[in-house]
Amino acid sequence: MDILVKTALGFERIVASRIKEIDEEAVVIPSPRGFKGLVLVKAGKLEPRRLYKEILERIVEADTVLYIQAVAPADPRAIAEKAAELARDMISRDESFAVRTTRRGRHGFTSIDVNVVVGDMVRRVTGASVNLSRPDKVVMVEIIGDKAYISIIPGSMLRRKMAPGKKPLYKFFNRIAVVQMPYLGPRDSVIVMGKRIGREVQNFEVKELVVAPAGLVDAVQLALFINSVAEGIESRYSIQARSYGRRPRRVPVYLEDLHQLVRDRAGEPIIVFEPEGRYIGDVAEELARLVRGRKRINLLFGSREGIPPGVYRFADMVVDIAPGVTLSTDYAAAAGLIALATVLYNWLDENEGHNISGGQGGQTTTDHRDEA
Repeated sequence: MDILVKTALGFERIVASRIKEIDEEAVVIPSPRGFKGLVLVKAGKLEPRRLYKEILERIVEADTVLYIQAVAPADPRAIAEKAAELARDMISRDESFAVRTTRRGRHGFTSIDVNVVVGDMVRRVTGASVNLSRPDKVVMVEIIGDKAYISIIPGSMLRRKMAPGKKPLYKFFNRIAVVQMPYLGPRDSVIVMGKRIGREVQNFEVKELVVAPAGLVDAVQLALFINSVAEGIESRYSIQARSYGRRPRRVPVYLEDLHQLVRDRAGEPIIVFEPEGRYIGDVAEELARLVRGRKRINLLFGSREGIPPGVYRFADMVVDIAPGVTLSTDYAAAAGLIALATVLYNWLDENEGHNISGGQGGQTTTDHRDEA
């Protein structure tokens, strides 16, 4: 085979058909061995490199197009030997490289095993250094059943979530306590709202979620809300644990009366999100001065009745993130976190350097993926 195309699930036959339109004599195999999202191609009347370029230029459904430079048995040592042969001529001593392996099928090894063996052999034959975040060259290993297809591509061809100059925000969110008044009411609504709020706070990995009722509330409804929040957190956390290249942080949940919490946290930044406040875009510098260097920043969000007005007097700021728009309870915290981070990002980066994220360096990503 000459070319491997990766596409969104369900687009395999469409891509195959488009390729046949370009080269009617090509051998095209959508979903090889039943693995979706893949199309294998062997050029027909067109020269393989020409067909590769035509696919890149003409088929929008082709998300990734790899020109296959070597094929090896699905064995780490055999893959490493083939990759090293290619690397001798394609990776110089002055360049850096990384190995990306995607494994499909059942094998007695993992993608990490392949990365280690291939990386070590390529390093020894080229003298090049390893750079997992921004390599000059990438050794792509695509394993499909009993065969491994190998390509070496420029690092610039990989899409990166963390482009130069971007700073990860999850450590900034680790400093934020979301104080949420509980949503109480019909059972079904409570469950839905609780799950959504739980997923949202876990999505941002905030320091903590404090469920904060104001005064006497229905204990059964409150318990249902808290259980639903916990379920939402666990649901999102399980996805993060599987897909992130770092260890996610599970958000703890606490319960405290809202008025008592405001007393307990006097001296810490307390920011109320309500329509009566000033537009958040107009108070960026005040917000930045308020939160810089603080270990915990408290964001207060109301529910059906909103934050009691008496709390406003004890808050450092009352802000509005969408003038004229009433945000639903399940969306308010997420919208507030996004608005706060957006408004503060550039100001804090200029005045505190990397402290907006609590450290230096970009987001860690994995170099492997297993697909059974």
